[in-house]
Formats: sequence, C-alpha cells, structure tokens
Amino acid sequence: MALMGIQLVVSLLAASIMQRMAPHYSFARWLLCNGSLYRFKHPSEGELCALAGKQMPKQTRRDRRQNGESKPLTVPKDIDLHLEKAPINALDALVLRFFLEYQWLIDFAVYASGVFMFTECYYSFVDASKEVNIGAIWCVLTVLFSLKTLHTLMSHYFSSEEGGERSVCLAFGFLSLLVAMLVLVVREDYLEFGLESGFSSLFDNLEVFTRQHGYAEWSIPVTKLTVKLGLAGICAYIGALLAFPGLRMAQTHLDAVQLNAGRPHIQILLHMSFLSPVIVLILWVKPIARDFLANAPLGKTTVTIVSSETFDSMRLGIIVALCLLRLAMTRYHMQAYLNLAQKWVEQMKKEAGRIAAIDIQRKVTRIFCYLTVITLQYLVPVFLILFSTLALKSLGGFSWRADVEQTPGVTPALIMPTVAPVLPGGLDEDEEGMDDMEEDVQATVAHLTEAFTALKSVLTPLFFRGFFAFLTWWVAACQVISSLFGIYFHQYLMQN
Repeated sequence: MALMGIQLVVSLLAASIMQRMAPHYSFARWLLCNGSLYRFKHPSEGELCALAGKQMPKQTRRDRRQNGESKPLTVPKDIDLHLEKAPINALDALVLRFFLEYQWLIDFAVYASGVFMFTECYYSFVDASKEVNIGAIWCVLTVLFSLKTLHTLMSHYFSSEEGGERSVCLAFGFLSLLVAMLVLVVREDYLEFGLESGFSSLFDNLEVFTRQHGYAEWSIPVTKLTVKLGLAGICAYIGALLAFPGLRMAQTHLDAVQLNAGRPHIQILLHMSFLSPVIVLILWVKPIARDFLANAPLGKTTVTIVSSETFDSMRLGIIVALCLLRLAMTRYHMQAYLNLAQKWVEQMKKEAGRIAAIDIQRKVTRIFCYLTVITLQYLVPVFLILFSTLALKSLGGFSWRADVEQTPGVTPALIMPTVAPVLPGGLDEDEEGMDDMEEDVQATVAHLTEAFTALKSVLTPLFFRGFFAFLTWWVAACQVISSLFGIYFHQYLMQN
C-alpha cells in the first residue's frame, strides 16, 4: 500500500498553503467581512443625553470613577433611540469572542473539502485502491476538530457563574442518553445503519489479527452490549454539545423568517434549511425510504423504482445538497442575530423607567462580540453531518455513480509485508551516508505501510459504513430535538 504518493503531496501542499495564507486571506474572515453583514454601533453617552434632552455632564465616566462617584448616568427607556449601522470590517472581527478558533476551523474545513474533491477526482481516473485515502483522513479530522470546538464552547457555558447553561447541557445530555439507548435496540429492519454487521466484522477481523501476531489465547474482553453502552455514552456527549446550537438555530430561524417577510422565496429556502435534519432522519428509516423506492407497492405486485446501489448514491447526494443549502443560508441567520440589538432597543422603548447608559452600550456591544460564537453554533453541526457523510462515502466503499457496484470489503486481517534487505557493498562515505538515509526513509515508509495495512485489515469498510451512518443520523437527530424544543421555547414559553 503506497504512502508517498501524489495524495500525500497535495495534502502537505494544502496544509502549507493554509498556514501561509491565513494571515493574508482567510475564508472565515471573508465570510464575516465581505460587506454583506452589518452590525449596530452602541450610542455614546453624549448621544444618549441629547436624546434624553439633558446636558452632557462635563466629567467623563473615568473622572467620576476616580472621584468616587458610583452613580451611573441614566436615561429614560422610552427615548427615540435608533442604532447606527456599519459594515463589519477586519478590525471589528479581531475583538470577537473565540475568533481564532472560528477562523482556524472554518479554514480547515474549506481546505479539507478541497483535498477531498481532489482525491475523488484522483480515484476516478487512477486505480488507487492500495493507497491511503488522504481525503477521508481530512474529513475525519474535521469531524474531530468540530467536536473539540463544540466542547470548548460548552466549557464556556459550564464556567458561567449563573449555572443555567450548565443545567441545560446536562438535561439534554441525559435526554440524549435515553434516546440513544432506545435507538440502539431498534432492529436493522427499521433503521438501516449496519451497526450489527459492522461490529461483527470488527470483532472477527480483530480476532484473526491477534492470532496472526501470536496472541492465540487472547480473547476480546468486550461484548456488543458493552460497545453499545459506550456508544450511547458518546451519543449523550454529542447531544449535550448540540444543545445550545439547536436552541440558537431555532431563534435565528424565527428571526430570519421575520426579517425576510417580503421575500417568499428566501423564506421557503429558510424553512427547507431548517427541516433538512428531518429529511436526513427519514433517509435512514428503511420502511419509508429504501423499501418505498426499491419495493414500491403497486396493487398485488411490487415495483422497483431505483436499485439499492442507486438509493445509496442518492442518499449521499441528498445529504450533501441539504448541507450546502444550510451553508448558503448562513448570512441570513447571522444578520438575523445581529438585528437582535435593534430588536432589544425597540423592546426597551416599550418599558417604563430609566436605564443606565452603560447598560445600553454593553448590551449592544455584547451582541456583536458573540457573533463568531453564534456562527460556530450554526456551522459546526453542518460540518459534522457533511464531513461524516463524506467519510462514509470514502471509507464505506460507496460511489457517487449509481451504476457502480458498491460491495464493502470484509477481508480479514492480512499478513504484514516485510522490508527488502539492502545488500552491503564497497561504497565510499558519501554514498554510504546517502544509502543510510535512503534506508531510513524506506524503513519509515515500510513501518507506516505496515501500520496502515493492519488498521485497514481490522477496520473494514463494513465497519465504517455502520459507524459513520449512525454518526450522521445521530447528529441530525440531536439537531431536530434541540431545534424543535427551541421553537417551542421561543414561540410559546418566551411569549407567556
């Protein structure tokens, strides 16, 4: 199995370009600073005093604090305040919370998509079955980095002094654990993940692998029940990570629909984007999706509308298209979030009493400072579904073309290759040094080849099909649960 191929060269080139181009050009920075999004500036104390009909105090806030005057400047809540709009520029983006994490993850996902598309084109023209699929590795890394980013955001909620966010995450975690345990006991006749066959392939190949390496008496100390319990724990963790992204998605969806009230075609796309996880769930329900298309009832007979291979390709294509639709709707959701500043001001005008000027400035500024957090909460779940689907396609042995046979490999553990010895000869010191270096490179490549061969012999495409199919479905399920609860919360509970 070749390692030092053109795929590795392109992968290293993409990593180098991403590192060198990040300070000069970043897709993540362009997404926020391309002029399509605008923020609201907080009013100064002078503007608030002018609107309140009072004279601006001569002492500044710093002078009052130094003189021991703790009484803040207050203005009536019903003043005629209108926030000034301004396009977001690169300097504004530097003050945003978690901006570096946001920029790195978005850029990595973009380059991972490029590497994946290159590997797909490469595999369509060259028989590279013995090579390591570098594009699949980038997809898996994107999934792991996305989970790490969500973990960082959830840690921020857990460090909050109020503790309300912590309770929400724990509640969704326990709810996800219960739902995952129910889903894992559903038969394959209803939810066709392929986990049973995938785990059976994993255990069988692992047993063969251990026997080939002299561990004939060693037995696997785990069972399928233990693996499913561990998988349910992972599902609970993912459910806790996706709690606030789903709640925020519900709020931005309602605001985006209201913001585009005069554009019905945009509203239709927003509704389709919001309901896309539901479509992902249905695609894995066998009686509704595969059986309806492969064995459609027509009277007393059944008609095959599409073949099983065609359905697998269609399912992957539909999921990718839905993810692209969600990515296309990013700007509308982010602008709807930024409009919360003006929305809060309009709500404040309806209240009686007075409010400190610093509280108005903090509220308006805080909404803008958390823009990258909201963007990550919107994009990371899309990345989880998208790159899990791409990894499912590459590692599961699927094809984008419906006419290609898609039989997953179940080859048991293979015998490890050996390195060809180098015959000694009469060489000078320079030639010996070059030969030693070449031998070291060959030995390193041989060891890496041996490791990847062992990994490929144990983790077969049959296992990857079950694991990534379940991961894709579960992320969509968590989004449906949290976003629907968010719709109920913002539509009914908040209004009451």
